[in-house]
Amino acid sequence: MKKGENIWLIGASTGIGKALAKELSDTGARLVLSSRNKDALEELEKILGGGHFVCPVDIADSASVAKAVSFVTETLPRIDRVICLAAVYTPGAFADIPEKDMENIVNTNLAGTLRVAKSVLPVLEQQGGGQLVLCGSIAGYAGLPASQPYAATKAGIMNLAQSLYMEYRPKNIDIKLISPGFVKTPMTDKNDFPMPFIMQPEDAAKRIAKGLNKKSFEIHFPRRFTFLLKFLRLLPASLYFFIIRRLA
Repeated sequence: MKKGENIWLIGASTGIGKALAKELSDTGARLVLSSRNKDALEELEKILGGGHFVCPVDIADSASVAKAVSFVTETLPRIDRVICLAAVYTPGAFADIPEKDMENIVNTNLAGTLRVAKSVLPVLEQQGGGQLVLCGSIAGYAGLPASQPYAATKAGIMNLAQSLYMEYRPKNIDIKLISPGFVKTPMTDKNDFPMPFIMQPEDAAKRIAKGLNKKSFEIHFPRRFTFLLKFLRLLPASLYFFIIRRLA
């Protein structure tokens, strides 16, 4: 990663995003820090030592996204990378998740990511290139019990990233997909089940920062877990369901 890059980091106030902000700041990047929590963003900007920008945004709201894009384009001379990590999550069995929570998850995770992509890709194209990074999850690899509708939104983001990669690669725009396993964050703290290979957010941030400069499309970790799930989704449905039921 080149020193002095301009990066818009969405979902920076907590979890992986907060750790990634510190990691990127240490490389000399200039950041626009975004999330819904303005106070947390301002505190993070102080921790990073200043020199960055705070831009609250709610990606579930089109007007908020449009306002944020205007701020970023007016503040930065160029956007080298846009990294969208913002997401919400409600754990539990499908029947127990309130409908308003399901709507919020879909509107934030999937529709929100679409809003960000729709808004920033013309900017990247106009400036002659750049990078857009979207965040999926191992939960989006294949259907798992008690992971809906979060997993469904992440599967949608993975599909979106793949299609955008093919469409925008000829335009010198690099589309990348992050597929994290379990990372200890306020989001995963909601889970009441064992989480194999769980990582600290600082370790996740280092892997993401390293992967941003690689040619590969997907940044996925921890690999011994992600490769297992990638293998399982290649199996015939009957065998896949048998194995998942045994594991669950």
